[in-house]
Amino acid sequence: MCHTTHGRLTGLALDDLLMIQAALRGEVMLKTDPGALRITNSLEYGASAALLRLAKDIGLDKALYSRPHEPWVQDCLAMIVGRIVYQGSKLALSQSTAYSALWSLCGSEGPVDVNEHCYASMDRLLERQHAIEKHLSAKHLTNGTLVLYDITSSYFEGEYEASEIVMFGHDRDHKDGHEQIVIGLITTAEGCPVCVEVFPGNTQDASTVIEKVRELRIRHGVEDIVFVGDRGMITASNETKLGTLPASDGIKIISALTHREIVQMLERSGNQPELFDQTKIVEITEPDDPSRRYCLCRNPHTAARVGTTRNELLERTRRALERIAATALKSHTTKKPASDELIGARVGAALAKTRMGKYVIWQMQPGGVLDWRLDDGKIAGDQALDGCYVIKTNVSAEVMTKNQAVARYKSLSQVEQAFRNLKTVSLEMRPMHHKTDDRIRAHVFLCVLAYYLQWHLTRWLAPLLDEQRDKLADGSKEPKHRRWTLTNIIETLKTQRRETVSLCGTTFDQITEPTADQARLLKLLQTPPETTEKPPGPAM
Repeated sequence: MCHTTHGRLTGLALDDLLMIQAALRGEVMLKTDPGALRITNSLEYGASAALLRLAKDIGLDKALYSRPHEPWVQDCLAMIVGRIVYQGSKLALSQSTAYSALWSLCGSEGPVDVNEHCYASMDRLLERQHAIEKHLSAKHLTNGTLVLYDITSSYFEGEYEASEIVMFGHDRDHKDGHEQIVIGLITTAEGCPVCVEVFPGNTQDASTVIEKVRELRIRHGVEDIVFVGDRGMITASNETKLGTLPASDGIKIISALTHREIVQMLERSGNQPELFDQTKIVEITEPDDPSRRYCLCRNPHTAARVGTTRNELLERTRRALERIAATALKSHTTKKPASDELIGARVGAALAKTRMGKYVIWQMQPGGVLDWRLDDGKIAGDQALDGCYVIKTNVSAEVMTKNQAVARYKSLSQVEQAFRNLKTVSLEMRPMHHKTDDRIRAHVFLCVLAYYLQWHLTRWLAPLLDEQRDKLADGSKEPKHRRWTLTNIIETLKTQRRETVSLCGTTFDQITEPTADQARLLKLLQTPPETTEKPPGPAM
């Protein structure tokens, strides 16, 4: 080979000569100068991108609107994903462009205005709520399917004088002195949320049932349903009303009896508490209506816990009444004895504190004597029913066995889990920073859609979670704690970043290479679960 000389390079450093040599060979070589490569910006990317991709894979974007690229739809997707990844207020989320790629992934480059991108989009979302819920019910519910329904409350702080839904009512959060709203949620048998409604804070549980059934049948077109509700929700009055609805033969129920209803049922049927068995489910039917089935169960752990609690409270009540009686008798020897009304008020306060008044018989005797005793018969009667519960249903035994009926009722824990996630565990629905009723409704609906996405997230990651559960259960050498939780998964994905890189005068964006854990999570989130979209329900 003939070599020719075309020129000579002199006065250059070795690094410069090596770079020229690499360029002539078609290679790229960075200068050793640290200033040659700079990272000028770093944004969270992994969790936001993965959840947005999942939202599109499950069709959530098209459920919001048939044209998912509309700006308000993309804004709602940003708020839904942001509720899972960041929680917090809409204002805080609108300012997340400084540390997150979420809004840019949804098409909003530059500053995000909370009024335009959040509040206005929430208003559009609320207008679409019925259409969205109809889409979800068509996807997840079929005739003859099981639907779960329960309600909860969420308390508010501050003044809401102009609100028609923020009111005082039965407080399920034990936040006395706070106004609240009531939230009714319908899910599939697997806990997938389908419909949600916000009721005034003074709404009674049972008063919402009939309208929910009508809504499922008329608005969503699900004629034949097995409606599962908590004890006290499907009352005798509601059962009568359900029987008057058109084509009511297609409405079946599963619920539980209250303590008073259990006592009345035993009296009508002539059975005794000894019929309850902790090892098997005993089934009896209503004497006057054989289609009504009762499944009698007993939980020994609940019985022990309830019995211990009652004994402790009765002992506190006994000590309190003995002190009141001694004080009353002592005061009667003074010049100004305590009145019977004052002593009665003290007794009432003591019984209200322990809630054991139904077990105490008392009266005032002349001379300031407080005469009281425990109702041993009442105590013994309640002790016999400790841990006992009764599941009622009108689904025939040919369609659903007694064990299945009890299991279907226990699946209400799926709705309770949804409420825990919505209110405290992961989505932090409150505090609510909205003052108008429509914005409150839109906020609740947005949080439920976030839980819908989170519910699918756990299904797509089921192989990982099931593998972890099996390792913890089989006594292997794995540590006796869960490594993978929803929080850990989100935090692991969040560490994948989108970097703005400046190199030799050229600026470009670069996604960091996923770690081994991130790669596994992302692979699972690209593999749809094998389970069917519509969970099977009992044939009607």
